[in-house]
Amino acid sequence: MQKLTRIITLSVALTVVSGCSYVGVYKRDIPQGNLVTEQMVSQLQPGMTQDQVVYVMGRPLMEAPFDANQWDYVYRLDEAYGGVEQRRVTLTFDRSGRLSNVQQQGNFSRDLPVSSNQGLGPALEGADPLDALPTERPQAQTPDTAPTPQPVIQAE
Repeated sequence: MQKLTRIITLSVALTVVSGCSYVGVYKRDIPQGNLVTEQMVSQLQPGMTQDQVVYVMGRPLMEAPFDANQWDYVYRLDEAYGGVEQRRVTLTFDRSGRLSNVQQQGNFSRDLPVSSNQGLGPALEGADPLDALPTERPQAQTPDTAPTPQPVIQAE
């Protein structure tokens, strides 16, 4: 009887300790860096200024520490239940600040899923977080907008 109690206790303890592995763990896609798409890269033309490149691509993730004429745009997507996708675009500028070379690494032909959920924590099904916000803000009264007191006329 004592042996059976030990076996049951050990079985329950092992089940509790390894409980998450049976049910499954919630995972999220982890995007990092600058989102780089094929459309963005196709707009790059040799001779563009750095300001024009920033307008098309955004600010670079990395600038070479010893050479400000090389910009790197890196995007990495660690898919929760899949692999890792990485894209890299290295832009080189000449001495006058004009785009001279574009190098690409990674598969740019596939559209990457971009999550539109910007909230904190998981979203509830059917709940809109904007419904909880007030539609109108109350106006704060300043001395200019405060109502002026009316004189009181007393009859004698």
